[in-house]
Amino acid sequence: MSVQHPIIAITGSSGAGTTSVRKTFEQIFQRERIKAVYIEGDAFHRFDRTEMARRMSEAAAAGNHHFSHFGDYSNLLPELEEVFRTYGEDGSGRTRHYVHDRQESERLAVPPGSFTPWEPFEPDSDVLFYEGLHGALVTDKVDLARHVDLKIGVVPVINLEWIQKLHRDRSARGYSAEAVTDTILRRMPDYINFICPQFSETDINFQRAPTVDTSNPFIARWIPTADESIVVIRFRRPQGIDFPYLLSMLHGAFMSRANSICIPGGKMELAMQLILTPMILKLIERRRRRAT
Repeated sequence: MSVQHPIIAITGSSGAGTTSVRKTFEQIFQRERIKAVYIEGDAFHRFDRTEMARRMSEAAAAGNHHFSHFGDYSNLLPELEEVFRTYGEDGSGRTRHYVHDRQESERLAVPPGSFTPWEPFEPDSDVLFYEGLHGALVTDKVDLARHVDLKIGVVPVINLEWIQKLHRDRSARGYSAEAVTDTILRRMPDYINFICPQFSETDINFQRAPTVDTSNPFIARWIPTADESIVVIRFRRPQGIDFPYLLSMLHGAFMSRANSICIPGGKMELAMQLILTPMILKLIERRRRRAT
């Protein structure tokens, strides 16, 4: 952690909705005139799409049918931790982009499934913002969580997460339902070992739960809407959280535990604004006081 160069990380599985949460942060940064530099977790995948397919095929031939992007072995996690460390020390670092589709390829002039060149961060940023799979990961090899000043978990209940992934990968990336289902099954051991443990490290978790039937996510025709959901917000350290204020501002909210508040799904963005804005401003105020 760093007073001078704070780091914020959103962590969640593929299909969890971290990109939508990132947009809320971007709105806060723009409104409060905070200069952020960004890391996408996919940028630290170890292999491009072609090489990953080859490695998966080799692993399957050897009897391992669970080789996935969720595992530490398929990501440059020591390198990511080094970026976190150097940014915390002096605000420097580097990143790149993983090109997912043709639209991104046209914009970045790099073939789909490959990486752009590494580039240094812009100087004089106020905060580093990470969004991806491993922002709060702790293993016997890396401890990313210790470098991060504000850790946010985005973790829908599992059936909803699968529905969101199925719809996104079919509509936006052109995958078949069978291919997405195979991916979910292949990733499950790494989901349990590398993704789930992070939500015990995060400072706040946003967990959306549908209020409609999602018993069989693999045949769901649409994603449950915000109005068909509730969101459980869990604070790792509830000290200093003004729960009465949140209850008064978020109509329909209620406390489920001493460290948890439940809100209507349609209030999630407002709740994030109310909760996260003062936390971000506190980090920036500490940074600016230190600089003077």
